[in-house]
Amino acid sequence: MTFKGALFDFSGTLFRIESVRSWLRTVLDQRGLTVEQHAFERYVRELTSAGALPGGPPPERVPPHLTAAWAERDRSAELHREAFTGLAREVALPDPGLYDALYTRHMSPAAWRPYPDAERVLRGLRRAGTAVGVVSNIGWDLRPVFRAHGLDDLVDAYVLSFEHGIQKPDARLFRTACTLLGREPAQVVMVGDDRRADGGAAALGCSVRFVDHLPVEERPDGLLALGLTRTP
Repeated sequence: MTFKGALFDFSGTLFRIESVRSWLRTVLDQRGLTVEQHAFERYVRELTSAGALPGGPPPERVPPHLTAAWAERDRSAELHREAFTGLAREVALPDPGLYDALYTRHMSPAAWRPYPDAERVLRGLRRAGTAVGVVSNIGWDLRPVFRAHGLDDLVDAYVLSFEHGIQKPDARLFRTACTLLGREPAQVVMVGDDRRADGGAAALGCSVRFVDHLPVEERPDGLLALGLTRTP
């Protein structure tokens, strides 16, 4: 089938966040903090278990005082920050300023890498005249990430949950994206890595395709394999 519009999730689909290890090491270095290696390894393990890195491993357990914020985290910037800094604070880090610094770091373009085939697929869709949108459950503006990696000119519309107060799988978010692209849902494919959240587009009549949420090095051609467009 030839699609006239393509929607993509952000994290785990077009881009991948850095590892917890890199995230923590970068922030410690930026703040001029030195910790013993055994302590560093413990912090990495505990932050990973806590699910403190947005876009990283999910929390093994959400503390009761964070369950409400966690459930609604992508509806606003405030809830997103509350949820993830709250999870990070479950870990006893050596400097109280690290929690906000870690949250700030994850919004940096340098913390994200595009999947190896992302640009090739987006450019192929552009050449084919296919309108492209990004639909993301997120609590901050990801547009600078696309600009920094040279992909912003390949995206026609961004629909970010926190800007609309709606999070996937709510079909209204996908409806908004289709409207911005000027395409009927039946003409549009949604590509994501979350069966539940991204699969919500199917209720609107969109086709849905999935990729695996893997490290960049482990998924060199997952988007190409979907066959959305012919690329040389």
